[in-house]
Amino acid sequence: MRILITGVAGFVGSTLAKALLKAQSDLEIIGIDNFIRPGSENNRLELKDLGIKVFNGDIRNRSDLETLPKVGFIIDAAANPCVLAGVDGKTSSIQLIEHNLGGTVNLLELCKNKGAGFILLSTSRVYSIPGISAIEVDSKEGGFVPVPNQAFPDGLSEYGVSEDYSTQAPISLYGASKVTSEVLALEYGHTFDFPVWINRCGVLAGSGQFGRPDQGIFSFWINAYLRKQPLKYIGFGGQGHQVRDCLHPKDLVPVILRQFGEPSTDREQICNFSGGIKNSMSLAQLSSWCEQKCGSHDIGAELAMRPFDIPWMVLDNRKAKTVWGWQPETSIELVLEEILAHAHEHPDWLELSKP
Repeated sequence: MRILITGVAGFVGSTLAKALLKAQSDLEIIGIDNFIRPGSENNRLELKDLGIKVFNGDIRNRSDLETLPKVGFIIDAAANPCVLAGVDGKTSSIQLIEHNLGGTVNLLELCKNKGAGFILLSTSRVYSIPGISAIEVDSKEGGFVPVPNQAFPDGLSEYGVSEDYSTQAPISLYGASKVTSEVLALEYGHTFDFPVWINRCGVLAGSGQFGRPDQGIFSFWINAYLRKQPLKYIGFGGQGHQVRDCLHPKDLVPVILRQFGEPSTDREQICNFSGGIKNSMSLAQLSSWCEQKCGSHDIGAELAMRPFDIPWMVLDNRKAKTVWGWQPETSIELVLEEILAHAHEHPDWLELSKP
């Protein structure tokens, strides 16, 4: 089967392409990328060496998709991944919508016209911010944890945020672009009879991820710490206790291979795929890990809060285990070790990734 991966020269797209080929060598993979992200050109030659044909194009332009070969499935890994996109004074809100929603619509039209299935890599940031921000948290060993036995909102528990939790605004412009893409994907699939899967992912991380805080906080933090570059905790008392879960993209491969062969009418179409509680960490805990590996480094603090910041975001991945028999295979320790090894091998990584 031939599959198309959008954003194939990005960290997630290229990692999935390589891992899918390793898992199933008879797959034919093609990809498309507009190469606007600094560092993405580095992945082109490696993908070419693996026999992956990479088209230079932009999914926002329908004409760039018209000449692509027929495919059996599209994996949509192309997106502006920054939750502050469009509100940080540096980026355009309309470009965010064009990338994350307009591009997805063009891909869904391609699926409709060519009979392809569709897998959307979505995000934890589709979930409503007020309810998550309002939960009671304690600080334990340098990271926030929910206070047990409190009155959680529906769909939220000590295990994390489940698929049943609200996606009502406010969720950020980024989150809105992704949840709208989800709804449209499901409608297109139902209306035009092609399989659609929505994989909501926790923070994706691993070696080769660009060293930017808006694209991968774990990679940025480790690279910056190793090079003794300025770092600071933002908001929440300036202590760095806010927590996120971590998932290596290659851990998605087993479920994606199953999704290629499953009719989406037989299973839940939306699932969280995340590292879960076991693979979650605060910035302060990440700094302690870096100190053990790289020596001491002073971390600054900025008390002012930013839009859409939340103290604790861990996706509850139990439904994925029930529906797909899936669970993360790569521990957060192994993910961090992999990033650090890459940082040692690429001393210019922060400069290469700089916008």
